[in-house]
Amino acid sequence: MSGPETANGHRRVLYVIACGSPLARHVGRLVDLAQREGWAVCVVTTPDGAKFVDRTELARQTGHPVRTHYKNPGDLDVLPPADAMLVCPATVNTINKWAVGITDTLALGLLIEAQGMGVPIAAVPYTNEAMAAHPAFRASLDRLGQWGVRVVFGDHVVRLHPPGTGERRADAFPWDAGLAALRGADRPVAPVG
Repeated sequence: MSGPETANGHRRVLYVIACGSPLARHVGRLVDLAQREGWAVCVVTTPDGAKFVDRTELARQTGHPVRTHYKNPGDLDVLPPADAMLVCPATVNTINKWAVGITDTLALGLLIEAQGMGVPIAAVPYTNEAMAAHPAFRASLDRLGQWGVRVVFGDHVVRLHPPGTGERRADAFPWDAGLAALRGADRPVAPVG
C-alpha cells in the first residue's frame, strides 16, 4: 500500500476479520495499531469470533458496527468497501473453509469475494501445535499463499503452543505482523481465476 489514502483523498479501509479464538478478545490492539498507520478500520467476526469480542467497544473504537452475519435482502451496506483485509487471529476452521471456497459465514464470503477482486489480504493464524500439524491445515495455508494471500505463520512469527495454553501466550502475540505483510502490498493482487 502506498499510503493510508486512496487517490481521491479518502482514508484506505482495512477490514479486520477476527475468528473464534480467545485471542480475539484483544483485537482492539490490532485496530489501534492499524488506525495509527492511518487506516479506517472495520471489524468483521466469524460467529465464533463474536463470542470473544466486545462489539460495543470495537464499534466505538472504529466508528463502524461490528458485522458478523450476512445482511438481509434490501438492507444497505453499513461498511465502506475494503481496500485490504487482515484475518487475525485466523483459526484452522476459517483457513480450511476459505481454501476450499466455503462461504457459510459473512467473513468467509467477504474473503472469497475480495480475493476474486484482487483485494490485498493477509492472514495471521493462531492455533496450537496439535491442530497446526493436521495436513489439511498446512495444505490450506499453502493453497492460500499460492493464490496471493500473504500468510504470516510459523515459529518466526509466533511459536506454536500445546493445546489449552494459547490464552496464556496472548500477550506475546505480534499484532503488527499482519499489518507489516500488507505494507508490502503496493498494488492489488491479480484476481483468482
